[in-house]
Amino acid sequence: MPVPVDGRPQPPVALLRGNRSFRTYWAGEAVSLAGSSLHAVALPVLAIEMLHASPGQVAVLAFLATLPAFFLALPAGVICDRHPKKTIMVVTDLAAAVMVAVVPVCWAIGALSVPVLYVMVLLLGALTVLHQAAAIAIVPELVEPALLPMANSRVSAALSISNSAGAHAGTLVIAVAGSVPTLLLDCLSYLLSAWCAARIRLAPNKRVPPAARRAMTAEIREGLAFVMRHPLLRPLVLALSVMGYGFGIISTYWAYYLLVRLDAGSTGLGLVMGAAGAGGLAGALAASRLVRRFGPGRVIVAGFLAYPVTYMPVLVAGPGPVWLGVLLVCEAVQMTAVAAAGSTQRSVRQQVCPPHMQARAQQTSLWLNLGLRPFAALSAGAIAAVFGVWAVLAAGTALLFVPVVLLCSPAVRRRLTALPAAPASPLEQIEDRPPACRKREDSAR
Repeated sequence: MPVPVDGRPQPPVALLRGNRSFRTYWAGEAVSLAGSSLHAVALPVLAIEMLHASPGQVAVLAFLATLPAFFLALPAGVICDRHPKKTIMVVTDLAAAVMVAVVPVCWAIGALSVPVLYVMVLLLGALTVLHQAAAIAIVPELVEPALLPMANSRVSAALSISNSAGAHAGTLVIAVAGSVPTLLLDCLSYLLSAWCAARIRLAPNKRVPPAARRAMTAEIREGLAFVMRHPLLRPLVLALSVMGYGFGIISTYWAYYLLVRLDAGSTGLGLVMGAAGAGGLAGALAASRLVRRFGPGRVIVAGFLAYPVTYMPVLVAGPGPVWLGVLLVCEAVQMTAVAAAGSTQRSVRQQVCPPHMQARAQQTSLWLNLGLRPFAALSAGAIAAVFGVWAVLAAGTALLFVPVVLLCSPAVRRRLTALPAAPASPLEQIEDRPPACRKREDSAR
């Protein structure tokens, strides 16, 4: 609820700007993603151009990078619902800084190899799963429910700026200093992110008390049951799962296809990733306005539809600056729609989840989305071995049309004509009861 100032309520934008903890959180996550974008450019270049990784090794690298999401996403939700999310964010950032620094150290002593990259991406992936679980679930503790759509939009916008800046900075640093020294900047970004997370202050009434301790498997089952039985979350999560599998197939050889088949080089790869960041910024900034005008359902469906449509030009692209320009435009359009849809569906989920279920609901969605990607990477490797890399991209693109069908059902469209209201807390449920009911309950006590 806007706080009156001089007799007038503050607009939502002013409330977010005045929320110091949200600004600190916002900056820390932006810095962290900027660093991650650096190594997203550096690692493929390092593996393919310096260590001469084969297509099979590239597939294994992609498989290991996504494997932690399958095994750790659901336990991470339980951990983040049990323990302070701020502490988890700080610890994981510091550990990630140490892990990234291992690669430059191994390079300096002449011990860098593809197996070292395997270990690095596996452990870094595990830390990322835990950090993201806490970072996403903490947003409802930082802002009021009415500000969630705008807060998620601002977070997505900051992350898109960071993604674009990190990709371009990574391309520049690789061109000047090489791919290995670029990882030192990523290490620094994790340290800055940890410092920002440590400065977050939660108001006492916004702290979510830890749930009663039960077996982890029981709490995981509770989170899965909540999501899969919810009439709105179930179709959203199933659509995200299919999309994650299709995207996992494509992303396994996306960098390889650009670097080898389209001869884009590290500069071209960085430009494409930078275009994705710029598009994500535009979509995130426009998300709240698009939802007000068209409704959340149409925004989400449009984002899912843009994914396969904008991948189709890749299937007919060839080397050269003209096709590179086409891919830049497609990537920007794709991420504009996807960022708007992603911010919207996140707000929908956070609105319908009770506070003690935020992390588990988020991680259930993440597990069904990202947890399938290791198998997608293996599928991509099998398809490439038999039919070639082009067939991998074609199969993944075709699969990405399936989620659009899932989200176009009349039941989903009816429920997503407007953002749902947040669930009432137990205290609010009691206060909202008729006075006669409350009087009878008081007499019974």
